[in-house]
Amino acid sequence: MADVVIAGGGIAGSSLAIMLGRAGLIVELFEREHFPREKACGEGLMPAGVAVLARLGLAQAVGGAPFNGVRYYVGTLVAEGRFPRVAGRPVTGRGQRRRHLDQVLFAAAAATPGVTARTGVQVEAPLRRRGRVAGLLVEGEQRWAPLVVAADGLHSSLRRQLGLDGPPARRQRVGLRTHFRLAPGQIQPPRVEVFMSRGHELYVTPLPGGEILVAGLADREAIVGGAEAALHSWLQQQPVLRARLEGAERLTALRGMTPLASRARAAVAPGAILLGDAAGFIDPITGGGMAQALLSAELLARHVTRGMGKGDVWLQAYARDQYTLLNDYRLLTHLVLGLASHPFVARHILRLLGAAPSLFSHLIGVSGGVRRLFSPTMRPPI
Repeated sequence: MADVVIAGGGIAGSSLAIMLGRAGLIVELFEREHFPREKACGEGLMPAGVAVLARLGLAQAVGGAPFNGVRYYVGTLVAEGRFPRVAGRPVTGRGQRRRHLDQVLFAAAAATPGVTARTGVQVEAPLRRRGRVAGLLVEGEQRWAPLVVAADGLHSSLRRQLGLDGPPARRQRVGLRTHFRLAPGQIQPPRVEVFMSRGHELYVTPLPGGEILVAGLADREAIVGGAEAALHSWLQQQPVLRARLEGAERLTALRGMTPLASRARAAVAPGAILLGDAAGFIDPITGGGMAQALLSAELLARHVTRGMGKGDVWLQAYARDQYTLLNDYRLLTHLVLGLASHPFVARHILRLLGAAPSLFSHLIGVSGGVRRLFSPTMRPPI
């Protein structure tokens, strides 16, 4: 019997399996899809996530195009914030295709002693024994374990079956994404770029090989005439981006349109933990989802290795620490979502931040996971 069974072999599930396997635990990891797989999401990994990959020894295998901050465009206003230095040294994020990142992490998990990793299998339901979750039903097979981790994504079926779904988000936002290879001579600056307009934003992330991700986030009612028509209209409104895409080769079909927010009533239940997007997600507007998944997996791995065999009390301790870990990012996301709804206000705020580069850098550092919101110091480990 395994010590831990994990549903979902994405960033959160695979990285947790690696950490627990290296700690000497027996882990079973189940993923519905096969790798490599396309996924409709942002592909900018913030510095805190890059640091987790480095601690795993996987930063080089993941690779990616470095970016040093974020540049915002609101009409004719341009404002740029760079990631703050950490311990006197510059830090960067990485832009990398999810099909590559996910495949590297899952392969590393499968190669970790103590980890059994399977793709193409459907996790059907949680198993219960004596009032607690005690395993998973995987394609009709019962897989028992003292701890079950649901890392099965934004619209987690296990979260629903465990009775942990929260109320639906009041604001319905959707996301679209596609990829381009820039024409010869066109250079993508080493930063994420955000083009803000009323009802939607466009995000441009540098990727290896002269490629870029173009992603749109919007209120559902802003999708007029279908997704392709909406994206075309948004691009036409941005002369800087339109010029950069002159002669570019489109590489992937447009994907997305799923609601972006999900809520969990609680992150834990007796014998079970929600991890990654399954634990609830506000909005990708500040770009830290992948880094949050890696940081949460690292935090959970520490709690598991300390708490296994000591009952379920440690589950609540993990839930509290996880809330604390992500609280600054949560507050910042709500703030930026509010600004995105009011471009006039956003323009004035960005003008003020442009005149205060240290404050702007600090806020970009919060989104990057390397600063606390109300402290000038680096975010401490929990």
